[in-house]
Amino acid sequence: MSLVFRIAWRYFFSKSTQTVVNRINNIALLVIIVASASLMIVLSAFSGLREFGLSFSSVFDPDYKVLPLQGKIILVDSNTLKKLKRLSLIENISAILEDKVYLSFNDKSQVAYLKGVSPDYLSVIPADSLIAVGEWLIPDTNCVVAGYSIGASMDLGVYDYTDFLNISFPQNSHQKNLRQSPFLTERAVTVGLYQISEDIDKKYVFSNINFARKLFQYPKNAYSAIEIQTKPNISYKALYVELEKLIEGEFILKDRAALNSALYKMLNTENVAVYLIFTLVLVIAMFNVIGALIMMILDKKSEIKVLNAMGATHEKLRGIFFLLGVLISLIGGAIGIFIASIAIIIQQARPFLQVPGTSLPYPVKWEFDNFILVVLTLFTLGIFTSAWASRGLKKLSMTKLDQ
Repeated sequence: MSLVFRIAWRYFFSKSTQTVVNRINNIALLVIIVASASLMIVLSAFSGLREFGLSFSSVFDPDYKVLPLQGKIILVDSNTLKKLKRLSLIENISAILEDKVYLSFNDKSQVAYLKGVSPDYLSVIPADSLIAVGEWLIPDTNCVVAGYSIGASMDLGVYDYTDFLNISFPQNSHQKNLRQSPFLTERAVTVGLYQISEDIDKKYVFSNINFARKLFQYPKNAYSAIEIQTKPNISYKALYVELEKLIEGEFILKDRAALNSALYKMLNTENVAVYLIFTLVLVIAMFNVIGALIMMILDKKSEIKVLNAMGATHEKLRGIFFLLGVLISLIGGAIGIFIASIAIIIQQARPFLQVPGTSLPYPVKWEFDNFILVVLTLFTLGIFTSAWASRGLKKLSMTKLDQ
């Protein structure tokens, strides 16, 4: 252990004979503790909120989704689908048909997306567990499962045979004539209402894939997408290479993050904004370290004279107070992070804070990435603050010593 570090370490724990100096040092340490704990808690709270928000979309989205590069459909025959299911990287797959339709029921109407799925869809997405009222699709029937928001806005009743839900889609141009309606309409019975989130509940209606194929007038091997559930720890590149060997034609492969790119981008932007705001608070807290260093230099004037007489250079004296500032920053930050981590872990295990107006525990998540980010921020700011303070105080300290 170098002499410079040992002296800085001693100065950190020693008390001054002047009460005001001790109070300034204690306030500087306390402010660093509070600021670092606040940064850690806020980042963990945002991580919890992000995970809570993404949990709604992740339930609905597959691990990966194969989409056509151009147009609305991708052509995949039944043999190719069987080969895809046998791939070692894949757990389950489900081909779907999806397009925008016009819904009408009694005197109410709205636009939504009809998603035609086969029975194996439940092996990829456990949609039947999301049913709030009624049941999941009955195979080979003209039934649908609508979102809870759609059902509420259109007054849809489950198993309401007094009136049918009319689902309309534009006719293919080569099948139309002047006497025909421009829309093809199919009637369906609502057998269930699912509930995930407001955005999804008002967007999608599920049906059997044959019902959707008839309405969309698509050929037998045409699909809008292939949804894939992979085995754990499968990389995007490895899966894409295997799919490229089997699927003819051009396609794109999207993971869950790409399927919700706007949501992920918004969350990342908010995370950066929160980090910058509370880093600014930490920067302001660092000014207390500067004040503490100034008072320590003035208080230790007599000791600095002794060290100078013993041969300590200006650089070594400066290094003592530089290390002292770094110690205040890191030790105060360590205490703050420790206190924050205990509070976060308690909130995760036995919640003591609820979301205002509800009985839901406030979501938090301790993440190692947040821990590293706070430590690096403290270390960086501590070095810059201490270097700037000790450099600016060099002339002042030497002037005092020469008097």
